[in-house]
Amino acid sequence: MGTATVRWIGGQTYVGIDSTQHSVTIATPAEGVGIKPSDLLLLAMGACPSVDVVEILRKKKITLSLLEVTVTGEQDADPPWTFRKFHLHFRLKGEGLTPRAAEQALHLAEEKYCSVSSTVKPTAQVSLSYEIIES
Repeated sequence: MGTATVRWIGGQTYVGIDSTQHSVTIATPAEGVGIKPSDLLLLAMGACPSVDVVEILRKKKITLSLLEVTVTGEQDADPPWTFRKFHLHFRLKGEGLTPRAAEQALHLAEEKYCSVSSTVKPTAQVSLSYEIIES
């Protein structure tokens, strides 16, 4: 079971503390510091499969020198602004990285291992694309 704490620190600024005691500043855009709460979901959508992709490729003896994912999310126009679509575009670079290895790692990460993606799929479409950056 995961546990996190969000602590209000004044105005519209909060500190989020995860189960390992790491923290992130959360705020509305007007505060000028911190991440918007809805952007945390975009970050989680990118980070969750990224962790798995790195590990899957490591097990295949492929060492990455770059992994970057850009996540876009489409939301309803009206409150509560529910996310309906997410697209993750991965940029990967690594010695011996092939399209087949990248596709397998991305598929496994997104379909089998990523709890964040699995959680949002009942209400939102999730799509992936990737490019391999040549050395």
